[in-house]
Amino acid sequence: MAAFEYSALDVQGRSREGVLDAPSAGEARRLLERRRLVPVRVEPATVQGDGTKLLSGRFGARDLTLLTRQLATLVAVAPLEEALRTIGGQSERAPVRRVVMATHARVVEGFRLSDAMAREPRAFPPLYRAMVAAGEGTGALPQILERLADLHEREQQVRGKLVSALVYPAALAVTAVLVVIALMMFVVPKVVEQFESMGRELPLLTRIVIGVSDALATGWLPMLALLATAAFAAARLLRRPAVRRRVDAALLRLPVLGRILRDVHAARMARTLATMSESGLPLIEGLAITARTVGNTVLREATESMVEVIREGGSLSRAMKRAAVFPPTLLYMATSGEDSGRLAPMLDRAADYLEREFNTFTTAAMSLLEPLIIIVLGAAVAVIVLAILLPILQFNALVAG
Repeated sequence: MAAFEYSALDVQGRSREGVLDAPSAGEARRLLERRRLVPVRVEPATVQGDGTKLLSGRFGARDLTLLTRQLATLVAVAPLEEALRTIGGQSERAPVRRVVMATHARVVEGFRLSDAMAREPRAFPPLYRAMVAAGEGTGALPQILERLADLHEREQQVRGKLVSALVYPAALAVTAVLVVIALMMFVVPKVVEQFESMGRELPLLTRIVIGVSDALATGWLPMLALLATAAFAAARLLRRPAVRRRVDAALLRLPVLGRILRDVHAARMARTLATMSESGLPLIEGLAITARTVGNTVLREATESMVEVIREGGSLSRAMKRAAVFPPTLLYMATSGEDSGRLAPMLDRAADYLEREFNTFTTAAMSLLEPLIIIVLGAAVAVIVLAILLPILQFNALVAG
């Protein structure tokens, strides 16, 4: 069987898109005609290296969040096939529309929603598909989709706050570097021309600034090539597990960045575990899937160690304690939830608390970082100005003497 991507018109003249399996393009057209569809375009679907049929690239986080919320809303009031068709027909983004319509076509053919989504692995992550499968198995798909939508919206909010908090300091730092480079490459050389006519030895600070200026003006291309080579070498080194682990461990030990990474991971983990617990998905399965999505090597190994502890019969709180990367608040809330039989609500509360702490800490850290960048920029400009003024003051002193 081959997969064919199609565009067709239904009996009401509406455009329909999707994918279907057929031995040939002619048979695919006949299958469409049996469904009372008029084929407009039938062509082989793109195929991934492992044989998985794909119609588009990876979803963005915002696309998946919006799709999940739309699906959760429509599934509660309409059949699944109609909900998928409506979302696919109304989507403004072509990749989203094509994937949704392909999923819709497979559901119409008799696939379960989770199985249809599994044919688009770059669009729907493994944990997402596992939770959908759990919802189908328990008959609570609308509720599971609602929880998934809430989970993705919370993660989108945390990601958005982190990005918005970093944008201004990053822009300020780049501007500061560009200002200093412009002064050193274009202003200082013009002033140096005037100093050369004095015929006297320049102050040490001035000579240092002139040397740096000459190096930037004449050697910026080799420096750029050196930076590019260093970046390439660093990227290659980071592919080695041992080097990557040492770098990730060093990042977690940094005063500000390390805490941000740990808090974001803990909040995401707590929110995901709460959703899985409410959905009836085994925690050990969800943890095993989640571990593969963690970017930091140390945090990923800690998550994998939790899976082993729980598989050996340990509790979630014990597994978190042995991982030694989670804040005490989360450990306490997990223990209380297990003792009271209310694990999911307590994990949700812990995630809320950690997200508030993350927001407060990030805001405070960024408020300190901005004036620090301004001070560093002011100091660099002051050094350049002082290096220019010192020879002038020295010359004036000689003339006055």
